[in-house]
Amino acid sequence: MNHKIRLKRRSRGWLRLYSTLLVLIIVCCTGGGWVAAQTAGSGTPALLAQFSTVEEIGTVDRIPERYQLAQQLYLENCATCHIGLPPQVLPTETWRRLLQDPEHYGQTIKLLVDPPRLLVWNYLQTFSRPQPKDEDLPYRAANSRYFKALHPKVKLPQPANISSCVTCHPGASQYNFRKLTPEWENSP
Repeated sequence: MNHKIRLKRRSRGWLRLYSTLLVLIIVCCTGGGWVAAQTAGSGTPALLAQFSTVEEIGTVDRIPERYQLAQQLYLENCATCHIGLPPQVLPTETWRRLLQDPEHYGQTIKLLVDPPRLLVWNYLQTFSRPQPKDEDLPYRAANSRYFKALHPKVKLPQPANISSCVTCHPGASQYNFRKLTPEWENSP
C-alpha cells in the first residue's frame, strides 16, 4: 500500500513539473512576441542599434558590437603582414584551415592560441559563407566564388595577390573596402 502512495505522489510531482514548464514556455513565447512588437514600433530597431557605424571600419558588412573585439584581434594578427581580407570573400572552411595551419602561403607563422583563436574563429565563421560540397576549396581570394561575386566586372591582374586590392580599394590597408578609386566609384 505504501508503495502505491509513493508512486502516485511521484507521478503527481512529474505532472506538476511538466505543467510548470508548459506555463513557462507559453509565458516566454507570448512575452517575447510582446517585446518584439514593442521594439518594432520604436524609431530605431534594437538590432541595428548594436552595430558599429560603417564609417568606423569600412568593411563589407556592419559588425555587431559583440564581434568587434574578435575583428580587432583578427586585424592585429592577420593584417600586420598583409591586407586583412573581409571574411566574406573566402568560405568558412578555408578560414578554419588557415587558422590551423602554421604554413601560411609559404611562410611559417605562429598560430593563435585560445581564447583569441576562438574569438577570431567565431568572427570569421559568422561572417564567411559555406562552400558547396561539389566545389574545390579556394585558398586564394581570386579563386573564391564569393570574391568573384563581389567583383563581377573586375579583370584581375595575373597573378592576383592581396596587394592588388589597393588598386581599386585605396582604404584596404585600413580595412576599408567600401571606399573605391574614382574609376570604380560609380561602376555598375
